[in-house]
Amino acid sequence: MKTNTSYNHRATTPDEQRLYNHLLACAAVESPEIMIERFQSLFLHGFGYPDREVILTLDQLLTSPDIDEYFRFIMNRCCHILINRWQTNAQLQSAIPVLVNLLETPPPNRIPELSRSRHIRHLRQINKDFLHTEQYLALKRLARVIEARQTNRVKRDDSLPLGSLINRYPYLYEHCLVTEDSDLQHQQHVRTMQAEAQHKFEVDLSHYITYRIRQVRLHRQGQGDAANNLRVITNPTLLDDRELLSSLKQFARRRDNGPSYRDGAQRFLLTHSQGASFREFKEDLFDYILADVDPSYGQRQFKTMLQDHLFTTFADSDHKPVDDFLTVRTCSSLFNFLVVDPSAGRQHYVFLDLINNLGPLHTTGLLLRILLICQKVRPFLERRFSILFNHYETASSNTVAWLVSVLENINIALSLNFGTLDLSHTGRRSA
Repeated sequence: MKTNTSYNHRATTPDEQRLYNHLLACAAVESPEIMIERFQSLFLHGFGYPDREVILTLDQLLTSPDIDEYFRFIMNRCCHILINRWQTNAQLQSAIPVLVNLLETPPPNRIPELSRSRHIRHLRQINKDFLHTEQYLALKRLARVIEARQTNRVKRDDSLPLGSLINRYPYLYEHCLVTEDSDLQHQQHVRTMQAEAQHKFEVDLSHYITYRIRQVRLHRQGQGDAANNLRVITNPTLLDDRELLSSLKQFARRRDNGPSYRDGAQRFLLTHSQGASFREFKEDLFDYILADVDPSYGQRQFKTMLQDHLFTTFADSDHKPVDDFLTVRTCSSLFNFLVVDPSAGRQHYVFLDLINNLGPLHTTGLLLRILLICQKVRPFLERRFSILFNHYETASSNTVAWLVSVLENINIALSLNFGTLDLSHTGRRSA
């Protein structure tokens, strides 16, 4: 994946702006089918475009000495000019995956415009390079989200790559569908899709829980036929019913069997002495984290590693009163340690060790405990899971079933503790 040449503060050239203005004008009046033909002719085939001035503008751009470095930004912007237009109309959104899939289609071998052969070959080469950029990967993920929204898929095909599940995890959208050069309109579209996907998941899960409770009650009342005649509602998660029930019980805001994670976080925040030093805060935090870890695991290497990480974090501030800044920095640093550290080559051996020893459910609970005492670090946690998701994106989902399970549990934990999903009215004791 190409990461060179930062987009920040890069000025748009007059040739680029002419190209963007042309596409904006065309997209305002022409159908997606015609715009896709235009796009293919101009950018992918490299010949046969009807507007000669636009061809000359593109050729001029191709002569720039730095075009190989920043063409990905130009191509991304051109794609989003069309995508942003279609995104606002539900009837046109199906054109978005068509456009994105077209980027992978090999161009014809022939080059009829011999006078432009050098430009066309160059264009095709940098198009091929574009397929290895973060911009293209974000487009591909966007296409997958839109396709999944239209087909309303629930169950996964284990042979498909993990990337095919991106639509299931709205908390990853802003980190997986947005790049450094994404325009404000696209960012707003992503936030809208995120809110819609989150709301749909919570509604679907609430309906499924209600359905299962009604089934159980009818069976207990000896009304098996009535239970079997209920309209079937599909489990909206990729967990089986036993795993889903465990997750709901584990992360509920109000638990039937003891204090919830939210209760524990509130108790920590209330009992932690006001005006304590940063060192004292870290000592309390260390005890708070370990209290939820199985002693047979927590007392081994994990305890020493956690202690070393936590007590060396900003140690030069140990004597200072703990404040919001230090709390945020400490909790985000903990997510680097516990999940994945982007500054250490995406290293995540501690996370794998947690999964292997505690399992996906209790590992998710450990992360939730930290998040509940400092909700400002939620974007940091989401970002770390997007790094893991991107890292394993091409792996078949069955080979990373542990990660799928964690992603599903995170979805439930966030919905129960930060969303609108409230199970108190469903009578969990009956489930």
